[in-house]
Amino acid sequence: METKTNNPNWTPKIVAFCCNWCSYAGADLAGNNRLEYPANVKIIRIPCSCRLNPLFILRAFQRGADGVILCGCHPGDCHYSTGNYFARRRMTLLFSMLDYLGIEKGRTRVEWCSAAEGVRFAGIMNDFVSKITELGENKKLEDVRCKTAN
Repeated sequence: METKTNNPNWTPKIVAFCCNWCSYAGADLAGNNRLEYPANVKIIRIPCSCRLNPLFILRAFQRGADGVILCGCHPGDCHYSTGNYFARRRMTLLFSMLDYLGIEKGRTRVEWCSAAEGVRFAGIMNDFVSKITELGENKKLEDVRCKTAN
């Protein structure tokens, strides 16, 4: 697989915001079942997908993330009734803004994954990491002050 980067040792940095009630539990189930997904996926547990402030995603890109994914409960199964509907609307608006800023569409993603879908969670993460690897390093919003010296 060819990447769009000059650094042969580069591995993508992925931030996954996961709903406490479904997707985070799905990640836990994937771990308990010893299903593999890349270790460069950093999971951040949030109370509900609707609680994800779009500025958190922009900040993740600024801090060096190459891809950001939001995982929540399936629509209609939200612990807070309608939280994922609000998240879906908010993310649609954010995707428009990211497109305007020049961030490739494949760098952000929204997925619905329940607590019983550990296999699905691992598959989603593997697929997302391979997509980001194809896109290469994110250079659009990075803040040079956030880079660490090699």
